[in-house]
Formats: sequence, structure tokens, C-alpha cells
Amino acid sequence: MAEANLDPVFQIQRVYLKDISLEQPNSPEILLNQEQPAVDIQLGVDAMPITDGLYEVSVTATVHTKIEDKTVFMVEAKQAGIFEIRNMPPEQLNAVLGIACPQIVYPYLRGNVADVIQRGGFPPVNLAEINFQAMFEQQQAAAASAAQEAPQIIV
Repeated sequence: MAEANLDPVFQIQRVYLKDISLEQPNSPEILLNQEQPAVDIQLGVDAMPITDGLYEVSVTATVHTKIEDKTVFMVEAKQAGIFEIRNMPPEQLNAVLGIACPQIVYPYLRGNVADVIQRGGFPPVNLAEINFQAMFEQQQAAAASAAQEAPQIIV
């Protein structure tokens, strides 16, 4: 009788650009302004099961540049990956989905964001390296403290 293989499995199935947009609502007038724009960058990570053992992990970035109250350009991008993950305890699975998978997807997102900004006629904005482990631990700590602060309902 053959034993079931219960070794952990982690494989990248595919990495893909799920969504990207570039908006320049105040062009061409804003392009004549020589001021240095303010740059705001927001990042997010999301993971969801697809089927048994397959997960989609996506990293999103929003880059919004403004001069005073006028938008120079805004880029919204979502890079995703499909990962096969099997035979992992839940606490380990959460760490893989929140740290390892985003670390694999993020470099593709960085390249695509820089490329679309440059194709829009601007110098590329290079997204900084991200410590996904620190980000994950921060989110876990915030969730734990929120759970402790939640009012207790006694029935």
C-alpha cells in the first residue's frame, strides 16, 4: 500500500499583469509646469483561494503625482500570480501567502509600473523594495490588537 505524499508543495503556476491604467487628466497644460510633483504611492496585497491547493496572490500599486491640487498622472496596477500550495499548516500557509508570494510577484509589478509611466512620457518612478515580512507581521499585530479591542458580546 503506497503512503500518501504529505510533503509541502510550493510551485509558481503563473505570474501575470491583471490590470493597469495610466491617467493624465490635466495634460497637456500640466506638462508645461516645471515644478517638481508630489508623489504618493500606496501598496496592497491580497490572497484568495481559487480551488483546492491553488491560490491567487495579487500586489496592487497606486502612484499618484500632483502639482498643487492638480494630478500630473496616476497609475493603478495589479500584478498577480497563481501558486500551488499544499500540505502546509494554516499558520505557515498564511506566511507563504503574505510574504513569499508577494516577494515573487512584486518585481514584475515594479517593472510594469516604471514602464507604463515612462511610456506615458514621464521619467520612470521606481517603486522601492518592500520588506513583505515586516508588512505581514505589522498586519498580524494590527489584527490581533483589533480583536482584543473588539467589544465582547455576552449572550
